Amino acid sequence: MAVTMHDVAQRAGVSIKTVSNVVNGYPYIRAATRERVQAAIEDLGYRVNMSARNLRTRRTGLITLAVPELSLPYFAELADSVISAADSAGWTVLIEQTSASRERETDVLSGRRRHLTDGLIFSPLALGPDDIALFAVDFPIVILGERVFGAPADHVTMNNVAAAKAATLHLASLGRRRIALIGGHEGERVGSAALRTTGYLEGLAEAGLPHDPALIGEAGLWHRSTGAEAMRRMLDEGVEIDAVFALNDALALGALHALHAHGIDVPGQVALIGFDDVDDAKYAVPALSSVDPGRDQIARTAVELLLERIGATGDPAPFRRVVPDSRIIGRESTGDVVPGQDSRVVGVQPGGTELVQVVGEAPGGRQLEQPIS
Repeated sequence: MAVTMHDVAQRAGVSIKTVSNVVNGYPYIRAATRERVQAAIEDLGYRVNMSARNLRTRRTGLITLAVPELSLPYFAELADSVISAADSAGWTVLIEQTSASRERETDVLSGRRRHLTDGLIFSPLALGPDDIALFAVDFPIVILGERVFGAPADHVTMNNVAAAKAATLHLASLGRRRIALIGGHEGERVGSAALRTTGYLEGLAEAGLPHDPALIGEAGLWHRSTGAEAMRRMLDEGVEIDAVFALNDALALGALHALHAHGIDVPGQVALIGFDDVDDAKYAVPALSSVDPGRDQIARTAVELLLERIGATGDPAPFRRVVPDSRIIGRESTGDVVPGQDSRVVGVQPGGTELVQVVGEAPGGRQLEQPIS
């Protein structure tokens, strides 16, 4: 005999309506209640009739996550977190890899595959401030990252400037005075590199350290290979350093490889910190200190915001910009823990939630926003 929603409700001690809300991904369910219903579903082997549900709700039960590159650990781990958060709400995630191609990113917003899912979580890299008009779409969307601000959409970003400044100040607090940056993008005004470089420069200024352009190592795509090359170039040029702030962990791992190849002790001679706190950081030798930008919170919040938009009725709510807390995770590469210990939280940079509304249009069609108090 087939297990029914009534059976699940009895097992979980809730109403049939509550079971239906959990199955259909309704976001306003207490975590404990959701877990109890999901446990009952698993115990009883209940299977949702997806065809019937989709016909009833006129939804596919699918959302899209579009990211630049799954070979980068940060985006791979972000995708894993998004899938987990969506699955807990009864939704399935389709992954689009854009390869930071403008054509592919535009296709994510308006291509024929767009209609296969009910909403989009999008981390653009090729599109920027001049492309705001492309984001005025007729479907639910949540934007991630730092390339596009001011679009008519919910946005989950990072505390880039404050976190980069904190990482730089942490190196300075360890007595380091020649702090290099790996991963700079000369001339960039928008994006992670620009924001994190700004934080680095602010950190130097607050620590009373001069800015030496020779200490900024340019790197195009943020891969291990480009980090290693930027670090090798700086060392071969004889630039004096005693610390390195790499703008992501892939760059940091590449820089660590180059430092080892030059026979430089980390952290004895050069302290090293990255950004993103990917799993690989824990298993580097020495274990890599890093900035944890709140990746799991970013994924969970993005899914919650998107599902709220998908299920919303009536007048749309104001758009929200959410900045999760970031933490500096100290490990062996900065001497914050001794070998054999795991890590310690060196500092926390609080984020926050801001409600914004569109108040006008700038030349070129860019949306103008103001905070809602």
